[in-house]
Amino acid sequence: MDPKNAVVLVTGCSSGIGRALVTDLAARGCIVYASARRLESIADLQGGNVRTVRLDVCDKDSMQAAVDQIIADEGRIDVLVNNAGYGQMGPLIDLTEEQLRRQLDTNVVGQVTLIQLVAKHMIPRKSGCIANVGSVSGVMATPFAGAYCASKAALNVLSDTLRMELLPFGVDVIIVAPGAVRSKFGDNAEEQVDIRDDSVYQPVREGVSRRAQASQSNTEPADKVAKDIGDALFASPRPTWVATGAGAIKYLMLKRLLPSRRLDKILMGAFGLDKLNA
Repeated sequence: MDPKNAVVLVTGCSSGIGRALVTDLAARGCIVYASARRLESIADLQGGNVRTVRLDVCDKDSMQAAVDQIIADEGRIDVLVNNAGYGQMGPLIDLTEEQLRRQLDTNVVGQVTLIQLVAKHMIPRKSGCIANVGSVSGVMATPFAGAYCASKAALNVLSDTLRMELLPFGVDVIIVAPGAVRSKFGDNAEEQVDIRDDSVYQPVREGVSRRAQASQSNTEPADKVAKDIGDALFASPRPTWVATGAGAIKYLMLKRLLPSRRLDKILMGAFGLDKLNA
């Protein structure tokens, strides 16, 4: 696929990878539809090859309206980049049912719903590409991020399934597994932390905060990650996985090579759980 005039929809463009990807794709000559829940957060992106559209991955009506608008304007969607999402941090046994459902609705159900809406326009044309932005956390789970890790693991598996199911119709599916990327993810994740006063994890509250901010340690710039994603979208043949960002390859290899108990010990120490043993 030639990037020039390719119609691309990107979700979660208010900051981080999504915002950087809009700039990268527009520079390649794509017609980019940048989306976010709040249009004012992406108003500065409007112009040139970039259009802005409201899209909330927890609101099917807004997703349908966004897709309908792009089809009306352009007649097609060549590429979808599912980037919107957030990280619910905290001990799993402390999370409320509402917190768990919201994490899965945003990072999993919303992504698949948008894919369903877009795929129906790609399939008749026998052409298209869907990139789902997961995380190395979807492969290597860590303490205090169980809900987030589970959502990204689910997205990985769903992407593998979709790749096989959509390939006969000429639609590719790519999984993007970022490591540490400079963004507001850590601050947003820490805002989600809410440990009960009677929680058994109160003594390691600092470790929970450290996990929330872990993605902002030794980071790579978002524009470097965006370039890697853009290269993958228009490669021939396209890769099925893109590991990018600081530490991405390292963490994937640690999960593959280290015995589980050894890796558990390392991660428990990194986020303070060894103090509870003491």
